[in-house]
Amino acid sequence: MTAKTLAEHVVAARAPWSGIVEAGRSLTIVDLGGNQAVDFLLYDAHDTDLRYSAQNTVAAAGNLFLTTGSVLRDVEHRPMATITADNCGRHDTIGGACSKESNTLRYGHQTWSQHACVENFLHEGARWGLGKRDLTGNINWFMNVPVEADGCLGIVDGISAPGLEVTVRAERDVIALVSNCPQINNPCNAFNPTPIKVIVTEEDPA
Repeated sequence: MTAKTLAEHVVAARAPWSGIVEAGRSLTIVDLGGNQAVDFLLYDAHDTDLRYSAQNTVAAAGNLFLTTGSVLRDVEHRPMATITADNCGRHDTIGGACSKESNTLRYGHQTWSQHACVENFLHEGARWGLGKRDLTGNINWFMNVPVEADGCLGIVDGISAPGLEVTVRAERDVIALVSNCPQINNPCNAFNPTPIKVIVTEEDPA
């Protein structure tokens, strides 16, 4: 079987995107420029209280990092989506989303005016009736957050490259919420946010 493209969008640097991915369909995120972090959340399209849970996903997988075969789980431990293809090899589950508050704390008060992933999530999430209380720990596609032996985290140069991509298959109807990360203060985007592409496909039996 081949994949039939249903929708394709280039998401500008720093911008958000969202859409419904129906059960059995796939969402592919392409890192067009390389080293671009992409913050990502999932919600059940029919009950947004059932949302992605980083804790349950990590616990079930026994691994902090996501790649092919990883199952994204909700707050009730049920599968939401499965990574079916990944040529980057590792994606972050614990680094979280940048915000005005975290930017100020980490990089100084002069960064307060810079909008961040939290603002992208709130702006785009409003389309689906989502607010601040609905935000939760997110996935950071293509972002490199190593964990040292002493438990310390680092945000370092990425391991992605232009054209690398990750594909998730929806196990039920979901809302995918994306922030094409605007961060310019650490290496997660090589200090230069760039566009990404999102593609929704379904298997075409013909």
